Amino acid sequence: MAAKEKINLLEVIPCRSEHITAEREGETIVLSFPRFKYPWMQRFLVPKGMSKELHVKLEEHGTAVWELIDGKRNVREIIEKLADHFQNEEGYESRVSAYLSQMQKDGFIKLVIPVV
Repeated sequence: MAAKEKINLLEVIPCRSEHITAEREGETIVLSFPRFKYPWMQRFLVPKGMSKELHVKLEEHGTAVWELIDGKRNVREIIEKLADHFQNEEGYESRVSAYLSQMQKDGFIKLVIPVV
């Protein structure tokens, strides 16, 4: 059995998930996504008057990261572009990496391994 190749997180390309919509609210972005995966579940499981979507308001740093996710830039490029935003704060690189990993776990983005 071949050893699994180690993937460098800095080389992967974050892509926004198709089912997420983003709207600007002032200085920040609010992400919206369906409460349930299938439309029939929405119809039967969401109480009347309740939104069929869940909303997540990103704070300032999250908004800055989200705006750089374009499906072309890899994590390293996003981190480099955020240096000024974070005023080169110590350890911001690992914060951005952890944030992107969490966004992937929550289904907001997909991390795509570039084909070389």
